[in-house]
Amino acid sequence: MTVRQEMPVQRITLDEVVAHCDRVARQVAESGFRPDTVVAVARGGFAPARFLCDFLDVSRLLSLQLRHYRSGGRAESRAEVSEPLSGEIAGRRVLLVDDVNDSGDTLAAALPYLKDFRPAELRTAVLHEKANTAHRADFHSGFVEEWRWLLYPWAVVEDAGQFLREMDPCPTSVEAARQRLEAAHGLVLSGSEIERVLFYNGIRPA
Repeated sequence: MTVRQEMPVQRITLDEVVAHCDRVARQVAESGFRPDTVVAVARGGFAPARFLCDFLDVSRLLSLQLRHYRSGGRAESRAEVSEPLSGEIAGRRVLLVDDVNDSGDTLAAALPYLKDFRPAELRTAVLHEKANTAHRADFHSGFVEEWRWLLYPWAVVEDAGQFLREMDPCPTSVEAARQRLEAAHGLVLSGSEIERVLFYNGIRPA
């Protein structure tokens, strides 16, 4: 039996997400930057972007999507825009929002793309920034010194399912999956959460 040991996982709760968004929003407000448009990096940036719209009183929320990480932390070769910007930003004060700034490749690909649309101002915000990033965000709430995979509420089914499928053999019961996720990744999920992961990933008892 093979269990992957090299990727520690830190789970981020919804309450923690709200607190991180609050801190980022306060940083933005205190900086003097007044965005009139928020652009979410799909898909991880959607929830943080909506909270920031609420806190900063921004009604205009757009999105674009970049391909960089597959579920479970498998990196593709580079980041690139895969779904175009969903609206006009020329002359706008734009805040680009993502959940985590890991390598910096997402920001490095998104910023020149957005600048081609000639916004008046363009800033970046993330909930967490990792020490290894090559491209810093303008605003962040949490700084991750020692690398680990961050598991947000909107990615539990996808990421945990990928972790399970990469195990050999793949656990198919709630209890086996619970034990293996905790042993391999330090990830603790409830029985109902694991049942959901198994169901939506099509993992069935042999």
